[in-house]
Amino acid sequence: MLDNHAKLMQFFSEAKQVTGRKKLQKMVYILQSFGIPFEEKFQFHFYGPYSEELTLRIEELCNLGFIAEEKEVKSNYFQYHYSLTNDGTQFLNQFSVNMPSCSECIEILQGKSSRFLELVSTMLYFKELPKDEVKAKVHTVKPKQKYSDEEMVEAWNLIDELAGMIH
Repeated sequence: MLDNHAKLMQFFSEAKQVTGRKKLQKMVYILQSFGIPFEEKFQFHFYGPYSEELTLRIEELCNLGFIAEEKEVKSNYFQYHYSLTNDGTQFLNQFSVNMPSCSECIEILQGKSSRFLELVSTMLYFKELPKDEVKAKVHTVKPKQKYSDEEMVEAWNLIDELAGMIH
């Protein structure tokens, strides 16, 4: 088992369950942005930062029986739920994972919508820019989302809160 797979299993051990593929991608990206040592590479995609590596690792963990993927039928789409299996827990208990605990941050992120996490991860993707340019960039790359000024302020507040918790 590779270290990166074990780090994701540790994440699920702390998260208990993650609902939604997009939410999973955004949560891992946001935590990685604050130095949690996930090593998946992300590129900017239709829904913000996206990692094909993360998708493949989750698929591998599901195939190994360490992560459970439950597909729920919604009115016009599928909702996916991910959680660590008993086999995954047993394996993780025998594996030394060098990762800081981020349970509090995970809990905060789980309480946010996928749409909001898309905003936060997009802002973090462009974090090298000044704040006013980040705002303009978000409106340029995400015009259909119509993020409000209040949502932008809330996103900056969350970024500051997470930065204080992790560093």
